[in-house]
Amino acid sequence: MTMVGLFWITEDHVFVGAEPTGAAPGVRLTEDGVQCLGTDQGASWTWPEIRGLDVRDVAVRSPARRLVAIAADWVDVLLTTHVDQPPLFTVAVTTADGTVEADALTAAPSGVHTTAEYDLSRTLLARLAAGTGTVGPLLAWRRARQDTGNPSRAEREDLLRAWADGGPVPTR
Repeated sequence: MTMVGLFWITEDHVFVGAEPTGAAPGVRLTEDGVQCLGTDQGASWTWPEIRGLDVRDVAVRSPARRLVAIAADWVDVLLTTHVDQPPLFTVAVTTADGTVEADALTAAPSGVHTTAEYDLSRTLLARLAAGTGTVGPLLAWRRARQDTGNPSRAEREDLLRAWADGGPVPTR
């Protein structure tokens, strides 16, 4: 599994936010549509039913401020052994019947995303909702990736830009 922007990508699934376990909340994107997972938010829609996808309540910082937030969290954990559940954010799924809001756990270290990754992730979500893109390229990229580590910030932004623009995926 690999995190790119707001997406947690496994070889078989794309999640907005972290991959949920057990009854934890989450949102899965498939080739067929969108699935809200977890207690009290089980729902699904096909892509033709989707009119919009967006996120709210996502912690966004500049790269430097994000690094400070990550460092502060590590110090907190080291000094207090205090480990919180990752922060939640909201995924808004709009259909002809209205908008449903679902919770998702952030997968980003310290729960903070860079501005560029946030903006590009929202652009990709809008493209998926409009039917001008699919999750196939995200899954194909993950399946072709030999290691399981997260790509660098620059590589993540390049990937998101390619997926958001519908262009070829960069290779590094």
